[in-house]
Amino acid sequence: MNKIVLIGRLTRDIELRYTQKGTAVATFSLAVNRRFKQEGQPDADFINCVAWGNQGENAAKYVGKGSQVGVYGRIQTRNYEANDGSKRYVTEVVCEEIEFLSSGSGQGRQGGSYSPARQDQNRQDQDYGVPMDDFQPLEDEDDDLPF
Repeated sequence: MNKIVLIGRLTRDIELRYTQKGTAVATFSLAVNRRFKQEGQPDADFINCVAWGNQGENAAKYVGKGSQVGVYGRIQTRNYEANDGSKRYVTEVVCEEIEFLSSGSGQGRQGGSYSPARQDQNRQDQDYGVPMDDFQPLEDEDDDLPF
């Protein structure tokens, strides 16, 4: 199983690019505090993340440097050849869900969240068209309980 959950602050504004086919790719780095402190100062890990499609566009639109976000995703490793011909290796988190926890340095962006799994669930519920007024409230019948 390859799952990761992180909460941290963006170290810089999200960089948004598009592939040749027009798919959005957002890259950012999260500063994630470690549980243990070294010499009284909290230690942090700086973790590179990537978000694709609408999720990446929404993240770039609503959060910026200093914003606190929650990331759910998976770890991915890849390699590429740099301009100088050397082989480079990259380890990054591919975001499956991003939650916007705070707006950071007040750049006019508003907090919120983007979680595709929840949106799909809401869409699925709407497709069934179950009217909510068919449910009757339960009466308070605590007197009949044996305990």
